Amino acid sequence: MIEGLRNAFRLPDLRNKLLFTGLILIIYQFAAHVPVVGVDRNALSSLIEGQSGGIIGVLNLLSGGAVSNFSVIANGVYPYITANIIITVLTPVIPRLEELSKEPGGRETIERYTYYLAVPMAIIQSVSQIQIFNSLGGRPIIPGFGTDLLLTITVIATMTAGTLFAVWMGNLITEQGIGNGVSIIIFAGIVARAPTGIAQLLGSSTQPAFNLIQFILITLISIVVIVIIQEGIRRIPVQYGKRVRGRKQYGGASTHIPLKVNPVGMIPLIFAQSIITFPALIVSLFPDGGLKDTINITFGSQSGFIYWATLFALVFGFTFIYSDILVSNQNLAENLQRNGGFIPGIRPGKKTQEYILRVTRRITLIGAVFLGMIAVFPGVIEFINRLLFPSEVISGSNNPALVLGGSALIIVVGVVIDTMRQLEAQLVMRNYDRFIR
Repeated sequence: MIEGLRNAFRLPDLRNKLLFTGLILIIYQFAAHVPVVGVDRNALSSLIEGQSGGIIGVLNLLSGGAVSNFSVIANGVYPYITANIIITVLTPVIPRLEELSKEPGGRETIERYTYYLAVPMAIIQSVSQIQIFNSLGGRPIIPGFGTDLLLTITVIATMTAGTLFAVWMGNLITEQGIGNGVSIIIFAGIVARAPTGIAQLLGSSTQPAFNLIQFILITLISIVVIVIIQEGIRRIPVQYGKRVRGRKQYGGASTHIPLKVNPVGMIPLIFAQSIITFPALIVSLFPDGGLKDTINITFGSQSGFIYWATLFALVFGFTFIYSDILVSNQNLAENLQRNGGFIPGIRPGKKTQEYILRVTRRITLIGAVFLGMIAVFPGVIEFINRLLFPSEVISGSNNPALVLGGSALIIVVGVVIDTMRQLEAQLVMRNYDRFIR
């Protein structure tokens, strides 16, 4: 593998791609440290320390660490990801979008629609993100936001422009660098935040050695399991009919459809962690009382059996829903029938689509349980640590499972594998040996 990387740097075009990717990531990290005008740094730091998990952790993850500084790119690429998910969900529902996706150049048009939708999503997230932070922190992180018209417009315009800037840099990496640009940006933010998270883990606990061992074991075991699940596929055999034209015979080949055990990545985790914070945010608008205190304790503190059980159920359900949408959008049965292919023993057309959907749901069960366990694993570690050290206060900063959460590890493993495959494809095309075994 090391020899393969050295070969990549020996090739001028690959070396330029790698250096260009590194340059864009450096620029992004500089932008992540430019705060939005008017931010109260003390209120922000106290909020981040007290709410390291939940929705703030997800937003910080997707912004590449920019939320911890509430920088001009604090929205990160999350509005673009949300717009992409919305377009993906609406494509099979709206006939015009479904027809457009099958036309030549239709995918490029849908991608342009995604960019258009990302702008209002960035505006909505800018406002809602500030309001969420204010409600969770107890005091405004941007004093005057909402009352000072000029300040409000400036903050919203700056954060929206920051989102488009982040997406543009991601596209530059995709076009002129190595790997998927948006994923690379998130990956770089996770790696950049890892040393700070480890330092907080060791400095905020009375058992630093035990927490460090826990962190190493959790990381290694999680990486192995994620690789096994993410790379696991179910191969459905496909046979193509023979066609005779003149004296030549075409077709008759055998191949397979690879169905992934976890085709949806970490998207169900994002959905679930975003939705589960809504009850605490809604009740914050009502007067104090027994119900409000109960909901705040259950969902606002991100702890307890009810919270983790609800999170597991949401992740489990979203995995099946989004997996069905992805399979329906691929139109596998229709494409097979158009190209003369069929699954042995299954009638073409509707029966084939039902068979593929049935198989997908069966293997998605494993992926859904896997994502659910990844989501609630910090709660399991918190429960174990409370039993072992009842006198210690367990929070997000001293929970080893939250230094690099399951969502972050899924992104890291996926980006590394995808980038190494692209490098390998470039090397093999130039007659170099493979370095991924």
